[in-house]
Amino acid sequence: MSAAAGVSTASITPVVVRLKLALLRNGLRQSAGRRAAFVASAILVLLVAVLQLIGLIALRGNAHAETVGVLLTVVLAVGWTVMPLFFPSGDETLDPTRLVMLPLRPRPLVRALLAASLVGIGPLFTFCLLLGAVISVARGAAAYATAVVALALALLVCVALARAVAAANIRLLSSRKGRDLAVLSGLVVAIGAQLVNFGAQRLGSAGGLSKLDPVTDVLRWIPPGSAVGAVDSVSEGSYGAGAVQLALCAAALAGLLALWSRHLTRLMTSPDGSTLQAAEPAGRERGSSGLGRLLPAGRTGTVMERSLRYVWRDPKTKAAWVTSLAIGLIVPVFNALQGTGSVYFACFAAGMLGIQMYNQFGQDTSAFWMVALTISSTRDAYVELRGRALALLLITLPYATLVTVVTTGLLGAWGKLPEVLGLSFALLGAMLATGAWSSARFPYSIPQEGYKNVAPGQGGLAWIAIFGGMVSAALLAAPVIALTVWLNVSADGDRWSWLLLPVGAGYGALITLLGLRLAAPRTAGRLPEILAAVSKG
Repeated sequence: MSAAAGVSTASITPVVVRLKLALLRNGLRQSAGRRAAFVASAILVLLVAVLQLIGLIALRGNAHAETVGVLLTVVLAVGWTVMPLFFPSGDETLDPTRLVMLPLRPRPLVRALLAASLVGIGPLFTFCLLLGAVISVARGAAAYATAVVALALALLVCVALARAVAAANIRLLSSRKGRDLAVLSGLVVAIGAQLVNFGAQRLGSAGGLSKLDPVTDVLRWIPPGSAVGAVDSVSEGSYGAGAVQLALCAAALAGLLALWSRHLTRLMTSPDGSTLQAAEPAGRERGSSGLGRLLPAGRTGTVMERSLRYVWRDPKTKAAWVTSLAIGLIVPVFNALQGTGSVYFACFAAGMLGIQMYNQFGQDTSAFWMVALTISSTRDAYVELRGRALALLLITLPYATLVTVVTTGLLGAWGKLPEVLGLSFALLGAMLATGAWSSARFPYSIPQEGYKNVAPGQGGLAWIAIFGGMVSAALLAAPVIALTVWLNVSADGDRWSWLLLPVGAGYGALITLLGLRLAAPRTAGRLPEILAAVSKG
């Protein structure tokens, strides 16, 4: 006991940092494909960060440099708040619930986790953008000295904000009772992202960045935007205003750390009753539901019902579906309402829902072993994949049709309805085909506990699988896309454009069946690897 009491709490920080590095390193050692995916994604992210850094530095002397820097900092803070909760990024090594059995005090643990949070591609990307933001407004030695402090404060505020929100929601997101709030939060994020996108479009056509100057005058006093505002104030000789803005950012950091510490204390000392399952009443009937009676008989109907139950009951699956449904409707409809959209934006609905076909086995997590026990041949694998695809089509086909009809109606382009529907169906079929193959070739785990959607070391693999599959789907749908372009440029194209509906639907169905046939033998032959990958979390 005396030896344990004599250990310095300061030693926790390097231990936790080394622990994170070791977990990430060990995760990458599991396969060469995972290492390649991680390296490729890291190079891509760093390339974008460097380009953004160069662009921000090029703004030095521009009248709107402060506007860009402050708004970018605020957007980064918002991103750090919501991205770890609803998108597959980062890792789960900082989940504090894994440390509840250790004799650690909250404050030293907060310092250790904060330091470990600064390790990774995400913090490096944020550092590059914040560095460019403060350099773009810094003028003079005093401003550069302020920029050093402002850069550190802004980065720490972003990280602390993310971890405080994550600690407050970690049990909520893993709770059955919290699934509806998680879905609502995902919907808010999706709508908010699209509102920012459309706001940026309006800026480009209504006077440029000068329209944002009044907003910047407010945000430059709100952390972490106040950090960039402090550098600009010192550059203009307003040392008092700069000091107040830095103090506001420091106070926000202290408040977030205190909030984080409070949530950690509650998380590590209070019992979690939110996940306790109520005892099932005796004698409750377990017969097939009304939905099950409407589905096909045999394994196909069973697989479809299971997949649809995941969509309705699993918090993370439900959040992903609702977010995709929202974005798939918002993008074409908002563009149509603004008069700047194209009728082909309606294909976005099919594309967003087609993404749900990727990583089909990951949503099963460790329960996939029960599915794997029922797959003893290529035929079994094919029926399994077919049932999952049909469950997705049960929602996607009517939804994509509805979005297409609404979009064409808003734009008054009813003559384009058949060809847009045909193009949507072809794209959906291509995504189902590539999604089935990607699910077997690049499976990854979706942790049930915590707030991450990808297990440690699999983040790069997830991004490569999804974006690689999307590119492959675009290539598979190229014949229908080329036919659409040819009919639109042809003199007699309007007379034959209605053929795109049966051609697109038939091509989509054919390519889906072909994709399922090709993915089935790979699924049956890689069951141990798939089970190991999806059970990681």
